[in-house]
Amino acid sequence: MHACGADPEQTRAVEFYSSHEALLLDYERALTRTDARSGQAYGLSAHLLWIGERTRALGGAHVEFARRIRNPVAVKIGPAATAEDVLALIAALDPHNDPGRLTVITRMGAGRVRQVLPPLVEKVAARGAAVVWVCDPMHANTVEATGGQKTRYFDDVLDEVAGFFEVHRSLGTHPGGIHIEFTGDDVTECIGGGHHIAESDLRHRYETACDPRLNRSQSLDLAFRVAGLYRRHLDSADGE
Repeated sequence: MHACGADPEQTRAVEFYSSHEALLLDYERALTRTDARSGQAYGLSAHLLWIGERTRALGGAHVEFARRIRNPVAVKIGPAATAEDVLALIAALDPHNDPGRLTVITRMGAGRVRQVLPPLVEKVAARGAAVVWVCDPMHANTVEATGGQKTRYFDDVLDEVAGFFEVHRSLGTHPGGIHIEFTGDDVTECIGGGHHIAESDLRHRYETACDPRLNRSQSLDLAFRVAGLYRRHLDSADGE
């Protein structure tokens, strides 16, 4: 049964967007095209391209490439970044302060996010920069298990997300979302979760070729937690 006035085709349509790290610049340049009408360049390998924490050097090739394309772009920021670093990247990548142009993805670690994130957000907000803040709770929480596998503790992932929301709630800024690695398969790559995965379970279905991913159950647990954090964030904003 369709809602009154709804287009049946719209109820079956899916808007699908792609994103990846612009790491291999030879690949990205080969897929960059200039729009004949505007004369502006677009990277066609994805809708949104991001620069990693290790390749975000000002004056470096990755920042220069991202500066020249008109796609929305993102940059990852680790716990060693200063507010001056972030403001300099904003000036390079979004000099006209276009809303939606630049996303800042923070990857601080569960034990540091509440200390190192506030001064960055405060300085950026004071400058009036229209960036989107997103939390990557995965990469700064990677550890090595006794069996040698790279893994993550699910509780650390949850705690960094919670800290990210706490910082934005205390500063009156908006938490723009999360950036995670997950799969719909029942892998055993991250420790913990509602269907508890112990360190000894990692060997059973450790299938990743690179970084450990949240499995289906852990991803759903995280989604419900984020939904609750957003409700709390909106309720606190309404109460002010």
